Amino acid sequence: MDARLNLLAEPVSGKILKHFMSAGKLLKDSALPTATQELVALRVSQINGCAVCVDMHTKEAAAAGELPVRLNLVAAWREATVFTEAERAALELAEEGTRVADAAGGVGDEVWARAAEHYDQEQLATLVILISLLNMANRMNVMTRQPAGDYVAGQLY
Repeated sequence: MDARLNLLAEPVSGKILKHFMSAGKLLKDSALPTATQELVALRVSQINGCAVCVDMHTKEAAAAGELPVRLNLVAAWREATVFTEAERAALELAEEGTRVADAAGGVGDEVWARAAEHYDQEQLATLVILISLLNMANRMNVMTRQPAGDYVAGQLY
């Protein structure tokens, strides 16, 4: 499969995406644990059907030492016993934040409260931005049909 468009090659979108990637680097360097970031990124990308991001975040997580069993169970995290309560709260926030159009009330107060039990204000802000940026990246990649499978861990960060 070939991509419909190379956003990095276009003058305006290329400049915007360079800033976007800089934001991603700042998130990587934040106080939010890398494992949590990659699990959330993977789950958001699964929900949105973004193959290139599923490929990328699976490989980045594995390179960071994530266990295959946990990566394999992200899509079914509610029934899995391999995630911490903090990770479960982040995954729940990621799902509700991604599916805002499906939930009339957006992110529920209970979901936010569970996340706030495990993460401080800085980490919550990082989660909100991470989830939002991932949704943007997923949508760009799905619209332009970016192919998956060739990503190498560390390629972008």
